[in-house]
Amino acid sequence: MFRAAAKGRSLQLDNAGVIGGNEVFKDRETRSRWQQSSLKAISGPLEGEHLELYPFLLTSWGEWHRLHPDTLVLKPLPGYAEHIPERNEMIRQGLSGEGSAPPGVLRTDDRLKPKTMVLGVAVRGSDEAFPLTVLRHARVINLELGGDPVLVVHQPASDTTTAFIARVKGMSLGFGAANAEATDLLDEQTKSHWNSYGECISGSLKGSKLTSLILEPEYWFAWSEFHPETRIYEPNR
Repeated sequence: MFRAAAKGRSLQLDNAGVIGGNEVFKDRETRSRWQQSSLKAISGPLEGEHLELYPFLLTSWGEWHRLHPDTLVLKPLPGYAEHIPERNEMIRQGLSGEGSAPPGVLRTDDRLKPKTMVLGVAVRGSDEAFPLTVLRHARVINLELGGDPVLVVHQPASDTTTAFIARVKGMSLGFGAANAEATDLLDEQTKSHWNSYGECISGSLKGSKLTSLILEPEYWFAWSEFHPETRIYEPNR
């Protein structure tokens, strides 16, 4: 999800094909073309401009509804429901990690299989990719990225992953899971309790909130093509 606006003006975007194995959009206002993964205008009057990602959460409907019980649900267009089983099967196949990259990919990185599902994060010019299979085992990850302490939390029950700058009041924090589902965290410095959404719920830091980072769910071939210097998270690194 991204803000369809650049240089102070709103944009309407239409699909304009594929370049380098990645979708391209064209805005109606200036006819500039935008690459999906980089969110960069690759041609037209706005060439070189970037669209801004919206903060978003990839999660299950059950977890989203728990967090936002009054949420509105987009009603599918007529005929959409008939395609849901087919789309669900495509998603399951995609999450398996099997299969090759689409034709036209401009750069390949053999460190992972092309369709390995990763969640990527960028901090101050440094990129890290977290394979979903690794997250499901690690659950709570502390690392340094771009000179900042970073916390990544994966809730296996809903496959919900969140990430934060792990710093409060100038103090860097390290975290561990306080329960098996990683919905309750404990910081090492003050022993305060936090939820998996970066909010301190008890202890000396109660009421504090960590700064959120945007995690981008991508196939490895797409993330590595547009983040060529990315590291891959390894538990024993």
